[in-house]
Amino acid sequence: MTLQLVLFDIDGTLLDGHGIGRAATRRAMLELFGTAGNLDTHSFAGKTDWGTLCEILGASEETIGRHMPAYEASIERHMRDLAAEFELFPLPGALETVQALHERPDFITGIVTGNTSVTTPIKLEGAGFDPAWFPVRACGNEAAHRNNLPPIALERACAHSGQAIAQQDVTVVGDTPADVACAQALGARAVAVTTGFSSREALQAARPDHLLDNIAGLLPLCGVNSLV
Repeated sequence: MTLQLVLFDIDGTLLDGHGIGRAATRRAMLELFGTAGNLDTHSFAGKTDWGTLCEILGASEETIGRHMPAYEASIERHMRDLAAEFELFPLPGALETVQALHERPDFITGIVTGNTSVTTPIKLEGAGFDPAWFPVRACGNEAAHRNNLPPIALERACAHSGQAIAQQDVTVVGDTPADVACAQALGARAVAVTTGFSSREALQAARPDHLLDNIAGLLPLCGVNSLV
């Protein structure tokens, strides 16, 4: 049996967090660094948390890397404190699409996200996703650049399944040109959705293999005929 690996971005692809990520980031940055810089106008689209901190603070990747364990502990605590104040919800078709693929024995569903490894499950659970649906993850505390995340996820998927998965059997689903670029850097199929932070024109310019208005359109591309 040939395994297919489908890697999902989170914000704008699977769910709308209504700003909880920015709010938790502000609290964590103030706690650890004493400033949130230009966070209010900073665009998170397609970036990792590691890279975001580098940009806002004007710090090197090495410097931020040393702070990532403390940052993860801080942002997890603040996001859990904020969870009651923010309504997270899944984007149309996302829950059903992920569940349908997760239940197939020939698919592994995973996450490639700019969020940290500790905030990822908070957001997923808040929007109604079972984090166990995503046994493979590569997160924004593990690399400053998004292009470095899909290879991490692929390596973990091979270890999880106990078999090799070819790059051409990987699909990356996201809502920004950076998601498309990280798929292309791996040699994977790039699927872009228009439900998030980037315009249709910007996504078209990134030249994904497929451009969808609704993530449910992913199922026919994967050979799955209907939602569960």
